[in-house]
Amino acid sequence: MNKEKILVAKIGGNIIENEKALSSFLEDFSKVDGPKILVHGGGKSATKLASSLGVKTEMIDGRRITSAENLDIVVMTYAGLLNKTVVSGLQKNDCNALGLTGADANVILAKKRPVQFVDYGYVGDVIQVNGQMIKQLLQLGIVPVFCAVTHDKKGQLLNTNADTIASEIASAMGAFYEVSLFYCFELKGVLENIEDKDSVIEHINLEKYTRLRDEQIIADGMLPKLQNCFDALQKNVSTVHIANADFIKDKTTKHTTLSL
Repeated sequence: MNKEKILVAKIGGNIIENEKALSSFLEDFSKVDGPKILVHGGGKSATKLASSLGVKTEMIDGRRITSAENLDIVVMTYAGLLNKTVVSGLQKNDCNALGLTGADANVILAKKRPVQFVDYGYVGDVIQVNGQMIKQLLQLGIVPVFCAVTHDKKGQLLNTNADTIASEIASAMGAFYEVSLFYCFELKGVLENIEDKDSVIEHINLEKYTRLRDEQIIADGMLPKLQNCFDALQKNVSTVHIANADFIKDKTTKHTTLSL
């Protein structure tokens, strides 16, 4: 029996910080037929708030070091202002959305990342996603909107990479649906030359990814993003795309498709 199709979309800071771009994306996302899930980041907003409060933000290899002070700021920003801005924008477009952290309904369980070479502080690595609970929300006609906050079921909230959350949710939903995962950001896709915004690499498989990584054509923050893509493909996700916001309404626009 064919599974029903579902879209899991993740939007990053450059869209969520631009009022016009966000409004346009949410209008287009609302028009997508069938069940759908939205995941959002917001690191730039958290960094801006931290700076205004005199709290230092430290990044290593594109990942945030989350001190206790920074965790408070992350939760305020992600679970508060940004999440509710997204939810209200969807409601404006008659899309009945519900904003969630991983702690809500115990839907995303994580553990604090152990200290190895780097102490990332209050950063969580996902252990389990309660796909059945998400499915129940979807069956009620609700569109879940997840921010990048999880919990450890011991009372501790944790900052978790939004790309990873999107990948893990998409993988969990693969038990019930045919899942398409869409990473939406400001570029048209993965670029061969960062100076040329049209140099989109349209297809990347695992072998090509390894070569591009070794040649340092893919580097920095794109590395963990692509790793999350391949993790999802290896866990029941049907298709993964990286593109700009135009892809949500026009699948023929230039973009990057990932495959194993």
